[in-house]
Parts: sequence; structure tokens; C-alpha cells
Amino acid sequence: MDWDLTVSSKHKFLDIKFRELIRYRDLVMMFFVRDFTITYKQTVLGPLWYLISPFFSTAVYAFVFGNIAGIGTGGIPVLLFYYGGHMLWNFFTACLNNASNIFLVNSGVFSKVYFPRLAVPIATTFSALFKMMIQFAMLMVFLVYYACTGTAVRPSVYAFLFPLMIIWVGGLGTCCGMIFSALTTKYRDLNHVLGLALSLAMYVTPVIYPLAQVPEQFKFFFYINPLSAPMELFRIWFYGTGAVPLEMTLISIGVTALVCFLGLVLFTQTERTSMDVV
Repeated sequence: MDWDLTVSSKHKFLDIKFRELIRYRDLVMMFFVRDFTITYKQTVLGPLWYLISPFFSTAVYAFVFGNIAGIGTGGIPVLLFYYGGHMLWNFFTACLNNASNIFLVNSGVFSKVYFPRLAVPIATTFSALFKMMIQFAMLMVFLVYYACTGTAVRPSVYAFLFPLMIIWVGGLGTCCGMIFSALTTKYRDLNHVLGLALSLAMYVTPVIYPLAQVPEQFKFFFYINPLSAPMELFRIWFYGTGAVPLEMTLISIGVTALVCFLGLVLFTQTERTSMDVV
């Protein structure tokens, strides 16, 4: 007898059923709508918080790091510099945080019905992407305004490669979260470590200062930080200011590829036994 679907506990080392993911695309959309509804249910402003939050953060960064600390922006208008950096950093952290507790948050669903578990982190990444695209649209309004007023902002043709940067940063954040999600099924303390690690990581990522202002003796930490290259490349592509060594970009791509591989391996291995542990 031929079965339409066979569910087995036996899997290959890296068994990702892409055809199943395509077949369950409606479920991915359902999870996306669920996350959006839960986040903004019974709120007055709803998705407007996507814009209000980065505005407040940009104002705080400009006051603390620009006025008090006197950190320059490399000739980039303050609003564009801090808003763009905050947008990319928040996209990364949203992908990471959303994917870091998948097995714990969805244990009730996972224990009752079969579907490709990878559909959940994909849906959470789409949620983070939707939020970032609203903020990106507002950034484009700011960019056009500064360009029309004669400010030295010179976007390059490489700005059309921004979708690749979204995959780059989003994949890095999601797969980092999948690694944490796999590990926290056994070691719950890692949830607390993650928040602390992200707080520290922002200061070794050129979010609130340009890469050019980093002292030479500390450049090593930015080379091994896979977010340094895309953060600075964003400013080069859209603002026309900054510089990224080729080695830093290649190291970032290599680390991202390694993180994505480890994330997929740990996630697919953990999904088989997660309900026994959670």
C-alpha cells in the first residue's frame, strides 16, 4: 500500500524537506499572522509602534552618543546614521530572539500534530522582516528628503543588492536563534545568557559609531563579528560613506554560512527529541 505521507523518527544527518516546506506554505503564513495578531492585539497604535520605537531609540542615541559622548557619524546625517543602524540591529535581534525559544513556546503544538518544524522559524523571520520593511520605507523617505535638500548622501547601485543583505542578516539571526533554541531545551539558563550577550554584542558592532572610528588594536573583534561587515556595507550602499576591508566581508560570509549550517543541524536533530525534554 502506498502512503501519501510517511512520518518516521529516522532521519538523515541533515534532513530538510524543502518540498514539505513549500507544501506547508499556508501554515507558515498562518504562524506569521498569529505572531502579528498576538503582538498588537488590543493595542491602540498597532503597527505604528514599528515606527515609534526606532524614532525614540534614534533620538536617545543621537543625544547620548552624539551630543554627550561626541562620537561622530562619518559625515552621515545623524538621523540617517542612527536610524539605519538601529533598523538593521533590531532586525537581527528580532530574528534571533523569535527563533531562540521555538521549542519552548510551541511545545503544545509540536506535541499534538505533525508539520515541518522549520516552518515556525521561517514564519518568525517573516514577522521580523515585515517590521523592518516598514522601517525601511520610512528610511527611504528620510533619504529622499536629505538628497533633495542637498545633503551629501550618495546611494550607489549596490543598494539594489539590499535583498541579499536581508538574507544575510536574517539568516544569521535566525540560525543563531535556532542554535539557542536547540540548546535551551536542556539548558534553560541560556535564555538569560542570550539577553546579556546581545547587550554586549551591540557595543562590538558598528551600530552607534562608524567602523572607521574603531582603534586599530580592537579591529580584531570586529573582524570576527559577522554583523560588522553588513552594518558598514549598508552605509556604503545607501549613504556613500564608509569602508569595509574585503577580508572582513569574506570572514562575515564564512561565519554566517557556518552558523547557518550548525543551526540547521542542531534544529533538525533536536526536533526529534525536544518533546521528551521540554
